[in-house]
Amino acid sequence: MDEHRQLIASELEQIRQKHGGLLKPEDVVAFARDKRTALHDEFCWDDAKASAEYRLEQARRVIRVSVTVLPSPYSDQQPVRAYVSVASDRVQPGGGYRSFADVMTDDDMRAELVNEAIGEAKRWRRKYERLKELAPIFRAIDKVEAKQEQTVA
Repeated sequence: MDEHRQLIASELEQIRQKHGGLLKPEDVVAFARDKRTALHDEFCWDDAKASAEYRLEQARRVIRVSVTVLPSPYSDQQPVRAYVSVASDRVQPGGGYRSFADVMTDDDMRAELVNEAIGEAKRWRRKYERLKELAPIFRAIDKVEAKQEQTVA
């Protein structure tokens, strides 16, 4: 870990300890207002720019929580996200979202989405790998990953 990241980790721990073991975002922002902290440079302090960025984040949230019910065979009539982001779109400036139905009917985009989901599952697994109670889920992830590798090969 580089020196700057170590300083940030140290400051976060300092904030956590100061607040009874609980690290809250508002306490981090309050601490980071001090220009002498390593955390200070992690934030945008230009209010006009920060508010524009915040509105973009709000738009992303609105898109992510928008749901729809797809016709069979793509859905069991349960609500699903109406829009998804695939990695190939995120390399474009600004990224973007596609209709879930469009992604499900395009073999390449569907495979891309499946591979992203497997990657997320693997990251989730690393996060919780010490919880032995989740071993059946870990085995299921391995099984799906192996099946996907056979499909691609």
